[in-house]
Amino acid sequence: MITAVEAGLRKHFPDHDAVICVSDGGSEDGTPDVARYAGVGDDHEILLVDKGTPIPRKIVFPYRGTAGKGSAFRSIFDVAVALDVRACAVVDSDLRSITPHWLDRLLGPIISSGFGFVAPVYSRHKFDGTITNSFAYPLTTALYGERIRQPIGGEFGFSGDLARKYSSQEDVWESDVARFGIDIWMTTVAVVEGFRTGQAILGAKIHDPKDPGKDLGPMFRQVVGSLFALAGRYEDRWQDVDEVSVPPTFGFRAAYSAEPIQVSVPRLTWKFVEGYVKHHETWRRILSAESFAGVEHAVADAAENTRGLVLDEETWTMIVYDYLIEYNAREMDPADLIGSLIPLYFARTGTFVQDVWTDSYEEAEAKVERAVDLA
Repeated sequence: MITAVEAGLRKHFPDHDAVICVSDGGSEDGTPDVARYAGVGDDHEILLVDKGTPIPRKIVFPYRGTAGKGSAFRSIFDVAVALDVRACAVVDSDLRSITPHWLDRLLGPIISSGFGFVAPVYSRHKFDGTITNSFAYPLTTALYGERIRQPIGGEFGFSGDLARKYSSQEDVWESDVARFGIDIWMTTVAVVEGFRTGQAILGAKIHDPKDPGKDLGPMFRQVVGSLFALAGRYEDRWQDVDEVSVPPTFGFRAAYSAEPIQVSVPRLTWKFVEGYVKHHETWRRILSAESFAGVEHAVADAAENTRGLVLDEETWTMIVYDYLIEYNAREMDPADLIGSLIPLYFARTGTFVQDVWTDSYEEAEAKVERAVDLA
C-alpha cells in the first residue's frame, strides 16, 4: 500500500512536496517494520516519530499513539497542521485494491479546484457495506442534505484548513465519537462546517470481507452511536435542511470486479429472533405502534419460515428515527440502547440480501438509492 501511495504522489504531484505518514494507533502488528521495508524511494529517509518529537520534512512517519483508529487519525491531523499542508488524504491499512490513481482522485480536487473534502465512491459487492447502505448513507443524506455515497468509506481527501478544524476539536477527542466513529465524524464535520464537498470514483474496494451476522456487531455500535451523538450535537444544523444535493463526482465509472461476500441469512434470522426474545419489551417502549407491529410481523414470518426475513424499508426507516430520538433523550444507557438495535439491523440486512440475491449490482444499487429517498 505504501508503495502505491508513493507511486501516486510521484506520478500525479511531481512538483509538490509530499509526506507519507504511517500512523498505527498503538497497534501491535509490526507497522513500523512494514513501513521500513516498503518501496519508498532511496532518496527519502524513513523515520520513527514518537509523541512530542519535532516533525522533520521527510517522507514516511510510522507513528505510535494510543490504541484506536481515532488516535491514529488524530496523529495524521496533527502532522498535517505542523507541516501546514495544502491537502491530505487518508487510506485504510487493509486495502488490497489501492492503485496510484487513487491519490489523484482524492487530492486533485482539493489542490486544483478548491474542494475541502472528498469522499470515495466504490464498486462493492452487493452484500458489502451493509452498515453504510442501511444506516450511514440514508441517515447522513436525510439529516445534512448531502448525498455522500460512502460517508464511512475510510479513504478521504481533505484540505489543510479542514485538517486544522479536525485537530482543534479538543472536546471531541475525549469522546467515543472520535475514538470509535472517526469516519462518520470526519464526513459530518466537513458538511456541517460548510466545506465544499466532492466524491471520487476509486473503482473496486477489495479489503478483508466480513459476514454482517458474524463480524459487524462491534462496528455497528461504533458507527451508529457516533451518528446518533453527532445528530444531537448538530441538531441546529439539520433542522432547517429541506433539500438534498449531490456533490460533484470526479473520475469515470467503469466495470470493476468486486470480491463476493458470504452472508448467512439463517444466522441473521436466528439472531433477530433471539433479539426479539431478549429485547421485545425495550422495542415496545421505544418504537412507535406502527414500527413495533412491523417488527412483530417480521418475527412471525421468520419463526414460521413463510417468507424468510421481511423487515421492509418503510418500517426500518421509522425504527431508525425512533432510536435516534430515544438516544438523544438520554433516558437509557447508550450502549444498551444500541445493543437492542443490532438484531433489528440483522433483520433489515437479511431482508435486503434476500431481495437482491439474484439482482445485478446496478439493480441492487437502485434499491439502496430507493431506501435513501425514503429516509
